Amino acid sequence: MTTPVNPPARLLMGPGPVNADPRVLRALSTPLVGQYDPVMTGYMNETMALYREVFATTNEATLLVDGTSRAGIEAAIVSLVRPGQRVLVPVFGRFGHLLAEIALRAQAEVHTIEVPWGQVFPASVIEEAIVRVRPHLLAVVQGDTSTTMLQPLDDLGAICQKHGVLFYTDATASLGGNAFEMDAWGLDAATAGLQKCLSGPSGSAPISLSDTAVEVIRGRRRIEAGIREESDEDTGEPVHSNYFDLGMVLDYWGPRRLNHHTEATSMLYAARECARIILEEGRQAVIDRHERAGRAMLAGVRGLGLGVFGDVAHKMHNVVAVEIPDGVDGDAVRGALLQDFGIEIGTSFGPLHGRVWRIGTMGLNARHDAVLTTLAALEQVLRRAGAQVPLGGGVDAAYLAWSGA
Repeated sequence: MTTPVNPPARLLMGPGPVNADPRVLRALSTPLVGQYDPVMTGYMNETMALYREVFATTNEATLLVDGTSRAGIEAAIVSLVRPGQRVLVPVFGRFGHLLAEIALRAQAEVHTIEVPWGQVFPASVIEEAIVRVRPHLLAVVQGDTSTTMLQPLDDLGAICQKHGVLFYTDATASLGGNAFEMDAWGLDAATAGLQKCLSGPSGSAPISLSDTAVEVIRGRRRIEAGIREESDEDTGEPVHSNYFDLGMVLDYWGPRRLNHHTEATSMLYAARECARIILEEGRQAVIDRHERAGRAMLAGVRGLGLGVFGDVAHKMHNVVAVEIPDGVDGDAVRGALLQDFGIEIGTSFGPLHGRVWRIGTMGLNARHDAVLTTLAALEQVLRRAGAQVPLGGGVDAAYLAWSGA
């Protein structure tokens, strides 16, 4: 006979997921109500308002897609792009390839540009590609945890507006822990997830859409038989997904409350609490806390004599790629951290697999004690693996960095 779920205590210091805030876990356990109960629709409206502040936007169309962060990505791309339309994806890590893959499956004509992993794109290079490709949509990852790089977005909105291009970003790994200004940067669509800087579980994907993006989506409007009214008309080729048709999802979240799916009530509770906690602490204060924790972890791994991968000037606040020392079995070190200390750190993908560890400082775990505990444990495991590391070097360096010295 199986036993109740009772996972061991873990400190999740990888690239995500992270430990969920206990307040979010409590929200998950609260009672269910019906999807059209005024309490439920009230929570939906409150969640929309909260995420407008998190995304820094006035977009009315700010809501949740039920599913992991990838569900939000797919909903945005499949709803904004018709078959045959051109999509430009700047690829600087694994998740740029994911955007291209999803656009391909949406039957777009996909064009990519690439830089070596560990770098980001100058805005001028993206603009040159836009002029050459003439895409309908620019789809770019903001923070790619596979490389830990943070792509600057602040100049891209004006470039896209100049050339009549829709601008979408995947902010799954960056929202909440790094600067993000949806309206100021001219974004038309952005999606995220809860499981990183938002301190929640995977399973809900916040999304925000500009009026321009909503107009594009409404241009593919289709309402299902059975809930369609006489005045409802199809407006063009429908979105090639039912579940991820954002036009239908908007009608569900909007005043008509047209049935689309049964909202994932517990996940809505969690997403609402994630946003509420961030805004209670202060949106900028949370970003600043991630910056301090990331700076301390970066200093700490360097204090252990470890190298850091990539252009650190463009590193995300919330994750660092640590080069595995020669002669050290990277997977064995990760295993020992987990087995002996209950701490999880990550490996990476593609050309970085086996070359780096990815250590996160995000969400609830972007805090002083989590950084110090991880560095102290990493030092001990490295010593047992035969690596020569400075005694107390990681913790000492992190203390200094955290204090701003």
